[in-house]
Amino acid sequence: MGLDIRLDGAEISIIKAIGIGGGDIDGTTLVDRCDDLEANDLIDTLRGLIDQGYVDADSTAFYGVDEMEDMQFRVNSGYAKDLKEALDEKPKPRKSKRVRRE
Repeated sequence: MGLDIRLDGAEISIIKAIGIGGGDIDGTTLVDRCDDLEANDLIDTLRGLIDQGYVDADSTAFYGVDEMEDMQFRVNSGYAKDLKEALDEKPKPRKSKRVRRE
């Protein structure tokens, strides 16, 4: 059974921009894909995702967009399935409480 991961809007934008496919993305491309986020929000949210272990990066020490643009980011493959489920907008089917008796 997977984890119950809850993501906010900025986290969803960043995870979608990086992609769950397992490939690396450079910081410049990530900044371009997340142009709807302000730089400070992008950096803070990305640091949070790295601290939680959902995103891997070359280094966790970056304080500005200039430093971030030289780095590589990827979704942690251990959380990829759970993150994909968290991004899926389909409601989970309810388990029936009815019991069949014989």
